[in-house]
Amino acid sequence: MGMTIIEKILTKAGGVPVKPGDLATVKVDIACLFDNNFMASVWRDILHVDDPSKVVVVIDHRAPAAHVGSAQAHATARAFVEKFGIKHFHDIGYDQGICHVLMAEHGYARPGAVLLCSDSHTCSAGALNCAARGVGSPDMFYAVCKGETWFRVGETIRYELIGQLPHYAFMKDVFFKIAGEYGGHVSQNVEFGGPALGTLPIDARRTMATMGAELSAEFATFEPDDILIDYVKGRTNIPFEPQMPDPDADYLDKREINLSEVRPLVALPDSVVNNSANVQDVAGTRLDQCFVGSCANGTFDDLSSVAQVLAGRKVARGTRFIITPGSQSIYRRALKAGIIEILMDAGAVVTNSTCGACGGGHMGIVGAGDTVITASTRNFKGRMGDPTAKIYMGSSATVAASAVEGAIADPTPYLS
Repeated sequence: MGMTIIEKILTKAGGVPVKPGDLATVKVDIACLFDNNFMASVWRDILHVDDPSKVVVVIDHRAPAAHVGSAQAHATARAFVEKFGIKHFHDIGYDQGICHVLMAEHGYARPGAVLLCSDSHTCSAGALNCAARGVGSPDMFYAVCKGETWFRVGETIRYELIGQLPHYAFMKDVFFKIAGEYGGHVSQNVEFGGPALGTLPIDARRTMATMGAELSAEFATFEPDDILIDYVKGRTNIPFEPQMPDPDADYLDKREINLSEVRPLVALPDSVVNNSANVQDVAGTRLDQCFVGSCANGTFDDLSSVAQVLAGRKVARGTRFIITPGSQSIYRRALKAGIIEILMDAGAVVTNSTCGACGGGHMGIVGAGDTVITASTRNFKGRMGDPTAKIYMGSSATVAASAVEGAIADPTPYLS
């Protein structure tokens, strides 16, 4: 019997053939530590690093520091980097960004690799054909010290993508369709492939892979194609081995998604699983705050779609619109393209790249009773601030249209 993408990557990394149900001990190609790992309540003094060239350190969740505790964590991170000569360090400054965005931008995430981080949205790198997963801080410290980790091998759901997205629908809408129709994927892997891949830029694939965490999937991985290979080759000279599924791979289920049938959707407050609705069903719901950003939807393509909606328009009076590019690189690119000017002229506030508003850490915490729509990663109760806030989720274009109207709105009339 053949293997799925994840089974082939774990087999290669562990040197032993795996199947669902196995416990696989595997070598780790990239281990990413971020500022939460260095908080005083979590940090353990690391005495040995297996291979400093395989460690990336990123300050992103509270950048710049939001309080004294995060400032101390940043200091601890800088001391760790200095002690072990870590070259891949993204401090506050030129190469600042959300860790999952930087994994793609800087070629850390390479096809066929095992990538580890203790943030749950590490599965984002699955867009680049990685076995990427978030784990707890103790597991991260072990991987940094020993260069290996372990996974339970789950069964895989295959999503065959066909057709082409309409101009008013996005991969976030495709995610809402999957989460709404099929629910959670606990202890399962999800694999994306099919003839529609050639119509999907890397930014779109990253949105879908990142949201795999919200399905409770173990791994979310895309097939490699020329678009993916060219993207990675433009960012690293390190050799890599893409992994395709075997023709006779054994899947728990195969499901076809026709992208041409996808329409703008939203997730209703408190959960994304089995909680999707057509945007028209909740259109008119008044909003206090709108947010576009995070590792899932802080891409250049997201900012472009927002600018398309906002051009020549204003954010509604009484509604706040906060936008966070996923990295300084994306911010600079949007600035040079004139996008940032459009966003600011419309009345949006553009922050530096950080996980702040998405995680309720800083840069846009919502208050008691606020109603919010976000194009970020998560809408759990209390995720973005006060637990009485209601958090809807939509694509970046849906959020932008909603910011213009001050209420949840269909983006279709705003997009040509």
